[in-house]
Amino acid sequence: MTQLIQPQILKGFRDYLPELMIPREGFLDTARRVYRSYGFAPIDTPALEYAEVLLGKIDAGAEVQKQIYRFKDHGDRDVALRFDLTVPFARFAALHLNEIKLPFKRYHLGPVWRGETPGAGRFREFWQCDFDTIGTTSNAADIEVALVIHDLMRALGLEHFEIKVNNRLVLNGLLEELGLAKLATPLLRALDKLGKASPEAVAKEMVDRSGVTADQATRVLALASMTGSNAEILDRLQREFGGNARAADGIARLRELLDVARAAGVPDGVLHIDLSIARGLDYYTGTVYETFLTNLPKELAVGSVCSGGRYDNLAGLYTKRELPGVGASLGLDRLLAVMEKLNMLPKTSTTAPVLIVQFNPERLGDYQKMARSLRAEGIGTEVYPEAKKIGKQLEYAESRGFRAALIAGTEEFAQGVWKIKDMMRREEATVAATDVLPRLRSLLGGE
Repeated sequence: MTQLIQPQILKGFRDYLPELMIPREGFLDTARRVYRSYGFAPIDTPALEYAEVLLGKIDAGAEVQKQIYRFKDHGDRDVALRFDLTVPFARFAALHLNEIKLPFKRYHLGPVWRGETPGAGRFREFWQCDFDTIGTTSNAADIEVALVIHDLMRALGLEHFEIKVNNRLVLNGLLEELGLAKLATPLLRALDKLGKASPEAVAKEMVDRSGVTADQATRVLALASMTGSNAEILDRLQREFGGNARAADGIARLRELLDVARAAGVPDGVLHIDLSIARGLDYYTGTVYETFLTNLPKELAVGSVCSGGRYDNLAGLYTKRELPGVGASLGLDRLLAVMEKLNMLPKTSTTAPVLIVQFNPERLGDYQKMARSLRAEGIGTEVYPEAKKIGKQLEYAESRGFRAALIAGTEEFAQGVWKIKDMMRREEATVAATDVLPRLRSLLGGE
């Protein structure tokens, strides 16, 4: 007798049942719609890349270096699964430079893999929804990223969120003024852990990894923890570090970002300057963004759900032509996990809102005719495959989350009518066959 294989799933991975996959696909559709509304065009790249392509822009000490799934394929080539969509995009841009026109705006939705420690909303396989503009250093492109993030969060039905922004030019300018410019990489990598680790732990890592003194680490943390309104933070930075050209440039870019976003209609209180936002990856050079859901229970805090920033020359390893860019990425599965726990997702496992009950198997052609006519008008409709008892079919409709059920037997067909059962309100009405479509539209539109 063949021994059964235990059905199980790898740690850090998950299956998606229809109840979760349906809103997940809805989120992807929303991201596409928002990105396309700004003129971003879709691209795709392979899940597997040469390891040197993915690792070339990642410092050997970076945390993500340890998380990459890397192996030899059948041809004994050194390959790796992509850990994000930005580095493959850099390779894509360099390879297709003669085919794309600059500035080039792209979006890319796809899975990525990181062997990190699983946690709340954190998986080893997850989808990212990227959008980027390359070929320009204009601050207008940076500002547009903030606008897209805002519109994306709103389109996803989220009202309580904040977009934290900073600029690596400001951070690097501050470190120059403190005489620590040569230690920027380890210091900013440690700083990026602030919020995930205690200030004491971050300070210790700064001392241990970069060799700064405890007083210097405390000074960096004090500056990164600067509080106040956006205007107060910018004014203080201008007073204390405005003499540094790098910092002054970053301050001016942040000030313009806030001014333009306000003029464009982004409500006050959505964008916040946070000098501790550094983004751990080394290729970020300018504006950086992290988006957090607010009013969450402490146990559901999952970190940023949409992050990104400016990179001056990400494709520098693949082409001699400079390709500055800026963009961000929606952490789809992290966001989905939080909304699932908050019961913010629709309770349905069907993609069709209408079920046609099969009362009489001899009238299957009539049932399918009605279903096809409704589908042609944009109303998803499923016909139950068997002529079981009506009660069983209605139980199925309720358990799957159908919004309405259509019922017709010999008597209804003779009279030219259908019964429409509102599954949510548990109400039933008999209507003429010619009125089924408008009545369903009214029922479905009034949800």
